[in-house]
Amino acid sequence: MLTKAGFVAGAVALALTPCASNAQVQMQRDITWKLGLAIAEGAIEECAKTNVPISVAVVDRAGRVRIFIASDNPSPHNFELARRKAYTARTFRRPSLEWAQRTKDGADLAAQRQLADVIALGGGVPINVGDDTIGAVGVSGSSQTGDEACAKAGIAKVADQLKP
Repeated sequence: MLTKAGFVAGAVALALTPCASNAQVQMQRDITWKLGLAIAEGAIEECAKTNVPISVAVVDRAGRVRIFIASDNPSPHNFELARRKAYTARTFRRPSLEWAQRTKDGADLAAQRQLADVIALGGGVPINVGDDTIGAVGVSGSSQTGDEACAKAGIAKVADQLKP
């Protein structure tokens, strides 16, 4: 007769039994500091064409800042805005301006704006390898569409490295 203690012990032993079919090593692409720096420099170069001082943040797949750099004379608040734009783009795997439109007051997704560190402003763009979002870049200092254009230019600079 199987007792309750025996059943629990058997269940624990079964749960702890190694199962090769479930054990896997996960391989993920991510943002290196060199890739992040190249993207940030590309964004600054693009905005410099119109003499716009910006701050750029590049985050990895976990949303952590890998690179932060500012051109000459950016506004003090631009660092925080750039970081949050990048985090928003990474988190939702879409440009932060698009996310802002999808989460307007009254939209089904409006409550997402209450999450920590997201911001409903344009200028954040996800960095993708195929369908895999490996990070994002956020730019602050121009208009929302100008920031986004500079972020996209930064990504375009390394497009050859982002092929699946």
